[in-house]
Amino acid sequence: MFAIQILYRVIKTTDKAVGLLAQTSSILAIIFAHMRYSLLVGILLMTITTLSFGQAGDPEPAFLNEQSAVSVRKLQEKITLDGNLTEASWFNSAPAKDFWSYFPDDSTRSPVKTEIYMLFDDKNLYIGAICHSTGNDYVIQSLRRDFRAGGNDNLTFLIDPFQDRTNAFVFGMNPAGVRREALIANGGRGRGDWNGGWDNKWRGESYIGDGYWSCEMIIPLSTIRYKEGSRTWYFNSYRFDTQSSTRSTWTRIPQNQIIMSLAYMGKMEWEEAPKKQGPSISLIPYVSGNFSKDYEEGTPSTGGFNAGGDAKITVSPSMNLDLTFNPDFSQVEVDRQVINTDRFEIFFPERRQFFLENADLFGSFGNPVINPFFSRRIGIGRDTADNTIQVPIAYGARLSGKLDKNWRLGLLNMQTLEDEINNMPNVNYTVAALQRKVFSRSNVGFIFVNKESFTNNEEVDLESAYNRVLGIDYNLASSDNKWNGKVFYHQAITTDEEFAGYEKFAHGANLQYVTRNIGFSYDHQWVRGGFAPEVGFVRRSDYFQVNPAMQFFFYPKKTNSKATRHDLEFDFTYLWKPEYGKTDHQLQLNWMSSFKNTGSFSASLSNNYTFLFDGFDPTRTDAEELPAESDYNYSDLDINYRSDRREVFSYRVGTRVGEFFNGYRYGVGGGLTYRYQPYGGIEMNVQYTYIDLPDPYASAGLFLIGPRIDLTFSKSLFLTTFIQYNSQVENLNINARLQWRFAPVSDFFLVYTDNYDTMNFGVKNRALVAKATYWLNL
Repeated sequence: MFAIQILYRVIKTTDKAVGLLAQTSSILAIIFAHMRYSLLVGILLMTITTLSFGQAGDPEPAFLNEQSAVSVRKLQEKITLDGNLTEASWFNSAPAKDFWSYFPDDSTRSPVKTEIYMLFDDKNLYIGAICHSTGNDYVIQSLRRDFRAGGNDNLTFLIDPFQDRTNAFVFGMNPAGVRREALIANGGRGRGDWNGGWDNKWRGESYIGDGYWSCEMIIPLSTIRYKEGSRTWYFNSYRFDTQSSTRSTWTRIPQNQIIMSLAYMGKMEWEEAPKKQGPSISLIPYVSGNFSKDYEEGTPSTGGFNAGGDAKITVSPSMNLDLTFNPDFSQVEVDRQVINTDRFEIFFPERRQFFLENADLFGSFGNPVINPFFSRRIGIGRDTADNTIQVPIAYGARLSGKLDKNWRLGLLNMQTLEDEINNMPNVNYTVAALQRKVFSRSNVGFIFVNKESFTNNEEVDLESAYNRVLGIDYNLASSDNKWNGKVFYHQAITTDEEFAGYEKFAHGANLQYVTRNIGFSYDHQWVRGGFAPEVGFVRRSDYFQVNPAMQFFFYPKKTNSKATRHDLEFDFTYLWKPEYGKTDHQLQLNWMSSFKNTGSFSASLSNNYTFLFDGFDPTRTDAEELPAESDYNYSDLDINYRSDRREVFSYRVGTRVGEFFNGYRYGVGGGLTYRYQPYGGIEMNVQYTYIDLPDPYASAGLFLIGPRIDLTFSKSLFLTTFIQYNSQVENLNINARLQWRFAPVSDFFLVYTDNYDTMNFGVKNRALVAKATYWLNL
């Protein structure tokens, strides 16, 4: 109630500020009416920022010297991997200790002590840590590898061998000895820069003592890409301790920066440079069998056997070659469905392992809604009935990594097979990306994407001979991470007659500035009608958008306050089509509060304007469409609350109410999670949206119910069952996946999938897949 009262007072007292923001945006719209100047404006913004804030003169930030380095000493005795640091060798080096508090405050040392020790030999990096605590009541949500940090006790290590504070390797453990690894890209500026799908071979164990837990790790140096001869790497670590409700970091990080930010790093000082590792080749073959039946079509059951595999070849300590032959992704977890009341395509992230290492090098061009390369387009197509289907991939190769401290290179080539039954040609995909570091943390990137078919079969439909994109991006990241931004220009080259006569480019510019108490951002996007990259993700085309925003951060000073921070944001988005004028706007007032118990509250009040160029049914139920050439102005309120995730039962709940086009929308949703420690839990997600439009348009109640049962019988045996009832698409999906990790990074999967019609609960289709993979080092 306190937060709602504050939000109400803010709304009542900021009319002038909101009006001023709207007027400012209107002025910007007039300024950019001649949109051919927008690229120059974007470049000018970045140039002024870069020159004004002196990246070139700050090769090593001052805060690096505020923290003593952690020493990496030569191993003198064999380490017994049991999680308990009993060997004397551990304590011959200067540890990383004296962590700084990050949550609930960021101005004091952490109340719980953490000590990290490092050793090495010719083949491995050894990391040992002791995490002191007030007791042994740790929160361990499951025994599944690659757990998420939130709501868990855990310790995570960030390693940046090239000292670019842009890319890092991540390794982590919890008190139960469960491991996780990931890659961080783009400086760790946002959660989208975390790649948790990366997997590799390393070992680790934990030990729980009286008032502490400890862990030991053995990480092969061949797992880490690094510069030969370098004795200094950058390093940081963060810890979540649920008993004290604290989060802490070795190098001090401001609370308004993300905890995995690579802008704030300490040092690893090696006693001697780690040796160059010899050629490393890993083969990962697989065999699989499948059974399926399509009940809707009434076709006979089908089954089959498949085999293929991947290979990982270390070309140099910093460059890796990945090969795949006849890949199979049947074990990949299904996407979480959503209720879509929007006019545009929904983005679902890549989950396939082959595409994940160095994925940022290929996929971070543009922005989330204007992306020239989206790897999920590979191996996915549409059949003659316009249904999304998998397209067989024959083979693929990816060379990626560091050429030196400043240059990164990525080359990707994939070939799909022809599918005469579904009238689909064979297609070759080629992507080349080159990135050059400039100043302390910024970079310039170049990308070329080519989709081309070489089929000679006249019976197969070929929409265009090729589809290509050339692009250049400048990514700004200041040394202290206060300034971030991007300018990009992408040009499509196509033979599709549908876009003949249209300009085929996309351009965008973004600039963000964040301090402890205030932040602002400016963004504009310009996508022409002919920009249609078939291997990219472009949410909409033929528009120009301006989006300024302002944030204020408040930190309660009372020691008995339940909140740790309040955020207030004004956000205005204005879109128009060059030949028509204004098409959309959204004016938002947002409030968010973070609590000491890890809970959070948010509220958003928005006003929207939409002009429909085409007919649109918001329910997506094939009902009467709102007419083309009509416009609407509507407002709504969105409120959400998340409880303490450390509890055995935790929940989140939200509601959205207000006007919607020419009617109203009422929604409620949330989730309830039960943790059966440490063997997993049950999560029930529910969303209900009622759209009430006047006759003759649609009024509909849309349900999405998605229980997820996650059981981890041990650190190597997992069962996940996902049930999703979606009334909007009239589908009930059941997906059960059993995974047995019978050897390091080697798995057996058994996946069962069932789809039912929600109208009569008749079976649509059913499938069963068994797959085994084995990681073999040569």
